[in-house]
Amino acid sequence: MIDLLRLGFFGMRTRPVRAVLSALGIAIGIAAVVAVVGIPASSAAALRDKMSRLGTNLLTAAPGQDFFGADAKLPETAVPMAKRIGAVSAASATGQLSAKVRKNDLVPESDTLGLQVQAAEQDLLKVLNAEVRAGRWLTPGERTVVLGGTAAARLGVGKPGVQVWIDGQWFTVVGVLGPLPLSPEIDRSVLVGWEAAKEVFGFTGNASTVYVRTSEDQVDNVRELLGPTLNPQRSNEVRVSRPSEALEAQQLAENSYNALFLGLGGVALLVGGVGVANTMVISVLERRREIGLRRALGATRRQVRWQFLTESVLLSGLGGLVGVVVGIAVTAGYSISQRWPAALPWPALLGGVGSAVVIGAIAGVYPAVRAARQSPTDALA
Repeated sequence: MIDLLRLGFFGMRTRPVRAVLSALGIAIGIAAVVAVVGIPASSAAALRDKMSRLGTNLLTAAPGQDFFGADAKLPETAVPMAKRIGAVSAASATGQLSAKVRKNDLVPESDTLGLQVQAAEQDLLKVLNAEVRAGRWLTPGERTVVLGGTAAARLGVGKPGVQVWIDGQWFTVVGVLGPLPLSPEIDRSVLVGWEAAKEVFGFTGNASTVYVRTSEDQVDNVRELLGPTLNPQRSNEVRVSRPSEALEAQQLAENSYNALFLGLGGVALLVGGVGVANTMVISVLERRREIGLRRALGATRRQVRWQFLTESVLLSGLGGLVGVVVGIAVTAGYSISQRWPAALPWPALLGGVGSAVVIGAIAGVYPAVRAARQSPTDALA
């Protein structure tokens, strides 16, 4: 076995450039496969961490449409009614305002930056598990605002104390929220206190979205009860959703693209295998005298066959190892750039090297058999 390995490495060392180029195809294929498996695994790990941090027990209820297709409304008692459900641990709401926010009074009214102004109840932070990234939360009775992360970025506000222009009035920013993946509508919102919204903007108190936290094992039951509880007479006009399902759907969509890239990695492996086979066939033709000399010195056909088969396996195995290392580097680098935990599935890593060895063995069968068939007299002629 040691002699076979030495002979295999000797054949690679005598033609290093050709060996590197042949192994490169295998390396690219293995690297693509490892990266395509590792990056989704890292994304899934990040999603699991995010879900465990944010919780999958958040439900939202919003007004739908009535029988005639007009926009419905939630009753003012929506939040207290939601809290009556036994499995509900907390509930809060936001209310859509018709007001428009601008950075200052010189910005045209039409330039709203895709932001919305909403009234927010005092316990909204608790229900959403939200964090105030800078400053503080709203205080009852004061005419101040808190910005979602996206809203702050679009308005160019990085810290509290800045004023923004809302429907002809200045409001002081007292806080900026951190990211809320389960509530992207809050990220794009400028939040005003519930009572201040009634006083300044004539807000009626009808919630546009009710946020409900419930027990993990009672999410489905509460989901069925929420519509009839919030609006007993018109439960069909209440739309109930589970925000975490949107993240899971996004993950599923990403996985569909990953299957495509996995297929491309398989094609690269196939091309690499053909390259190794081609290299070994050329090697057999160029080393006819070496083969004839070995046969003349007593080497059997089996020994010659194993020599070239070993060389093919070593060539592919080297490409596989390099590919695994490159795949790990790509996965780790991309995960770091996305602030994900790097997840490297060991079956994919071991399978990458194993598949490279198998491809090398398959690619080396024909060249090995061809070399073993050569007679000493023909090879030395």
